[in-house]
Amino acid sequence: MTDVSCPDPGPAQTTGTAQEYKVLARKYRPTDFSGLIGQDVLVKTLSNAIASNRLAQAWMLTGVRGVGKTTTARIIARALNCIGPDGNTGPTLTPCGLCTHCQAIAADRHVDVTEMDAASRTGVGDMRDILDGVRYRPASARYRIYIIDEVHMLSGAAFNALLKTLEEPPAHVKFIFATTEIRKVPVTVLSRCQRFDLRRIDTETLSAHFQRIASLEGVTVDDEALALIARAADGSVRDGLSLLDRAIAHCGSSIHARQVRDMLGLADRGQTLDLLEIVLGGNLPHALETIQAYYAAGADPTVMLEDMQGLTHWLTRLKATPNALTDHTVPADMAKRGTDMASRLSMAVLTRTWQMLLKIHAEVRTAAQPLQALEMGIIRMAYAADLPAPADVIAKLQSTPDKAPSHVQAPPTAPSPRQPAPEPLRSTGDQTRPTPHAPYSAQTALKADPVQEDYTPVASVKSVAVTAPQTFEKMAALVVAKREAILGYHLEHTVHPVFYEPGRLEFRPEDETPSDLAGKLAHCLEEWTGMRWIVSISREAGEPTLFEKTMTGVRADPLVRAALEAFPTASIGAVRDLPVAPTADDTENLAQPES
Repeated sequence: MTDVSCPDPGPAQTTGTAQEYKVLARKYRPTDFSGLIGQDVLVKTLSNAIASNRLAQAWMLTGVRGVGKTTTARIIARALNCIGPDGNTGPTLTPCGLCTHCQAIAADRHVDVTEMDAASRTGVGDMRDILDGVRYRPASARYRIYIIDEVHMLSGAAFNALLKTLEEPPAHVKFIFATTEIRKVPVTVLSRCQRFDLRRIDTETLSAHFQRIASLEGVTVDDEALALIARAADGSVRDGLSLLDRAIAHCGSSIHARQVRDMLGLADRGQTLDLLEIVLGGNLPHALETIQAYYAAGADPTVMLEDMQGLTHWLTRLKATPNALTDHTVPADMAKRGTDMASRLSMAVLTRTWQMLLKIHAEVRTAAQPLQALEMGIIRMAYAADLPAPADVIAKLQSTPDKAPSHVQAPPTAPSPRQPAPEPLRSTGDQTRPTPHAPYSAQTALKADPVQEDYTPVASVKSVAVTAPQTFEKMAALVVAKREAILGYHLEHTVHPVFYEPGRLEFRPEDETPSDLAGKLAHCLEEWTGMRWIVSISREAGEPTLFEKTMTGVRADPLVRAALEAFPTASIGAVRDLPVAPTADDTENLAQPES
């Protein structure tokens, strides 16, 4: 075989008098597995598979943007089809880059390696056009390889058309898929592929990689600037190289941290720590002046908040574990300041600050004026800094003796429990009969409860918990006292209690009972009593309603019964308590002075 390969012309190719410039992400794209950074598991697995000739029929590469999914797919294609400079080499982990197949695949012009962008070709017709060539053997290479990028964008019909071929492809066909949304890929496709999750690249690895590339480009970059670019890349090599390319264009051959901050619109980390310390110290005027200065210098409100969130997270980790100081990208003076600040802030303050920053971040992103939303959020944080921690409030309340003010009369002590008095008897003519049952009402039920002093008055705040009612009657009275008129009416007229204990109620509803009564009642009782309530519907008959009990007790009175017999068409309209007039003995007792 005649070797028609030619050496790589390098990043710049001469066309007349002009030179074509390649961005760093393309210029330094890895051509073999040794150039992949941070993907050790993937490299080791593929190395063993190629060495033992255990090649899968399909690979699924997933991960965030810019970690090397498409690059890895092309490296796999070169590794499987490389024949070496002598033309006799089999699949290898280190493609030579000199043979015809390696160069054609690198130039994206190999007839047996098809690369498809599923974002632009999503239909079943596009998939059939590709699968029509599966039956034919490769024209010149060892394997016919199909690389489908962003495979999650395929339609359902396209996935279905692919399934059968993907499960039993010919021996000369390999599929390589790449996606950033692995959850959108059907499980029927995932089960037919060997999956690799490409991890985010950590900041230290990215910084070292960017330092090597900067040296090759003849550019001097200080460590703090590299750390800023690596953090802004968020684990993506391509994003980081694009930022480095931009920094070189912005700064020239010498790049410093301050220039990178100006380019990215970032505030200095020490300045952000100053701002956070000012806000947590409650110095509101200084905090607003600092924000205005950062904004005038070009800092974005969202980026300022993200920096404050990152510092809050870092301080919280310093508070929780000293191992957070092992981050070599943090300067020594910054680490010292952070340790001192974390020691002075409590965990409650740090977690509260984190929650407030999250809330402010959402407001800033949706506000028409982000700077105004940021300032309003900082004002809230500054005022919240003066609030004591909940533990301090509880400790202070526990240490303060309960003393009533001198001008307020102390409430009387609760009477000691005693046996209930026998039911009074009263005489009518020549017969003696018991007093009929008192009609049911919210007021009588509340008065009858010996622990009703714990109930919250109607006009008080709902958050103050009350004692759980011990009977269904007292629970219904509590609902009426809380001014839940609709619930109170149905509890008295259309609810038949089957079982009741504090925290649980079973009842049989009538036809006019609202379908959501159980849920509303459980929610109200839980809010009032501070305990969880289970309110459920039963098919058992249950007891009569509270109104029926009242009517039964009233009709048992001989006078009421006689009146109803005398007036057959009459009915009981309402039942209410009448004030009891004081007897002569009561008047005499009131007139006597206290002993």
